Amino acid sequence: MWVTADGHIRQQLLPDGRYDEARGDPRSAYTGRYTVTGDHLDHVDDTGFTATGDLRDGVLHHEHLVLYREEKSSTS
Repeated sequence: MWVTADGHIRQQLLPDGRYDEARGDPRSAYTGRYTVTGDHLDHVDDTGFTATGDLRDGVLHHEHLVLYREEKSSTS
Protein backbone atom coordinates (compact mmCIF):
# COMPACT_ATOMS: atom_id res chain seq x y z
CA MET A 1 0.00 0.00 0.00
CA TRP A 2 1.29 3.44 -0.95
CA VAL A 3 -0.17 6.61 0.61
CA THR A 4 0.22 10.36 0.33
CA ALA A 5 1.65 12.14 3.39
CA ASP A 6 -1.85 13.26 4.42
CA GLY A 7 -3.31 9.77 3.88
CA HIS A 8 -5.97 11.08 1.48
CA ILE A 9 -4.84 8.99 -1.49
CA ARG A 10 -4.05 5.32 -1.03
CA GLN A 11 -2.87 3.10 -3.83
CA GLN A 12 -2.70 -0.64 -3.40
CA LEU A 13 -0.55 -2.47 -5.95
CA LEU A 14 -1.87 -6.01 -6.04
CA PRO A 15 0.32 -9.03 -6.86
CA ASP A 16 -1.81 -9.90 -9.91
CA GLY A 17 -0.83 -6.68 -11.71
CA ARG A 18 -3.97 -4.76 -10.74
CA TYR A 19 -4.21 -1.65 -8.59
CA ASP A 20 -6.94 -0.08 -6.50
CA GLU A 21 -6.73 3.61 -5.63
CA ALA A 22 -8.81 5.19 -2.89
CA ARG A 23 -9.30 8.94 -2.52
CA GLY A 24 -10.66 10.06 0.81
CA ASP A 25 -13.53 7.84 1.93
CA PRO A 26 -14.42 6.33 -1.45
CA ARG A 27 -12.66 3.05 -2.09
CA SER A 28 -11.85 2.05 -5.65
CA ALA A 29 -11.96 5.61 -6.99
CA TYR A 30 -9.65 4.28 -9.70
CA THR A 31 -8.87 0.71 -10.61
CA GLY A 32 -6.78 -0.76 -13.38
CA ARG A 33 -3.61 -2.59 -14.19
CA TYR A 34 0.04 -1.73 -13.79
CA THR A 35 3.39 -3.01 -15.00
CA VAL A 36 6.81 -2.52 -13.46
CA THR A 37 10.04 -2.18 -15.43
CA GLY A 38 12.98 -1.65 -13.08
CA ASP A 39 11.97 1.36 -10.97
CA HIS A 40 9.34 2.59 -13.46
CA LEU A 41 5.59 1.91 -13.24
CA ASP A 42 3.01 2.26 -15.98
CA HIS A 43 -0.67 2.43 -15.00
CA VAL A 44 -3.70 2.00 -17.24
CA ASP A 45 -6.99 2.49 -15.42
CA ASP A 46 -10.15 0.65 -16.43
CA THR A 47 -11.38 3.68 -18.42
CA GLY A 48 -8.17 3.78 -20.49
CA PHE A 49 -6.47 6.71 -18.71
CA THR A 50 -2.71 6.20 -18.45
CA ALA A 51 -0.20 7.41 -15.87
CA THR A 52 3.40 6.71 -15.00
CA GLY A 53 5.48 6.65 -11.86
CA ASP A 54 9.03 6.13 -10.69
CA LEU A 55 10.38 4.71 -7.47
CA ARG A 56 13.20 6.89 -6.13
CA ASP A 57 14.84 6.35 -2.74
CA GLY A 58 11.86 4.33 -1.49
CA VAL A 59 9.32 6.99 -2.52
CA LEU A 60 6.83 6.53 -5.37
CA HIS A 61 6.57 9.60 -7.60
CA HIS A 62 3.32 8.96 -9.49
CA GLU A 63 2.57 11.80 -11.91
CA HIS A 64 1.99 14.81 -9.57
CA LEU A 65 1.65 12.64 -6.43
CA VAL A 66 4.29 11.62 -3.93
CA LEU A 67 3.41 8.38 -2.16
CA TYR A 68 5.11 6.61 0.72
CA ARG A 69 5.00 2.94 1.61
CA GLU A 70 2.49 2.48 4.39
CA GLU A 71 4.01 0.97 7.50
CA LYS A 72 2.05 -1.95 8.89
CA SER A 73 1.21 -1.60 12.54
CA SER A 74 2.50 -4.25 14.91
CA THR A 75 -0.47 -4.26 17.28
CA SER A 76 -1.66 -7.64 18.49
